[in-house]
Amino acid sequence: MNRPEMPPTPELLIRPAEPGDVDVLHRFIVELAEVEEHPEPVTARPRDVAEALFGPQPLAEALLATIDGQPVAFALFYSTYSTVRGRAGIHLEDLYVRPGHRGSGLGQALLSHLAELAVRRGCARFEWWVLRTNEPALRFYDRLHARELDEIAVLRIDGEALHSLAANNGHRPAGRAAP
Repeated sequence: MNRPEMPPTPELLIRPAEPGDVDVLHRFIVELAEVEEHPEPVTARPRDVAEALFGPQPLAEALLATIDGQPVAFALFYSTYSTVRGRAGIHLEDLYVRPGHRGSGLGQALLSHLAELAVRRGCARFEWWVLRTNEPALRFYDRLHARELDEIAVLRIDGEALHSLAANNGHRPAGRAAP
């Protein structure tokens, strides 16, 4: 009796991004911003991504997930440092799984890969931010037992306010030290 052939199992590979992946990573960054209806436009260009990941002083790292050789997801992250813990950490900047592959376990596979990397590097923590409007992601992270921090507020200064604050550098009142 002949057994029916089973379709081949798709091959998932998670690997560090390489310079040849920059255009794919940039496309995923744009797609992520569109899917999340990100409040800011994507102004990063592929060359900005290339410089950040592969320039003389890399600022971040990325993982690319492929299925049967086709890119389907990525995670971009960078090192942090906790003065309280006295150890490094990993901050996940972006995690993106293309819509046709969501619910397949890719997001959890990428997070598990990053958690393993954090443990291997001796990191004290692995953290990320999520837009409050991204309810599916919040539910997903809740299932992984990620906890939302109540003890900190994320603050940002950018645009004209950043330039204004920078312009005040060196103009401190007498007798007051810089923070």
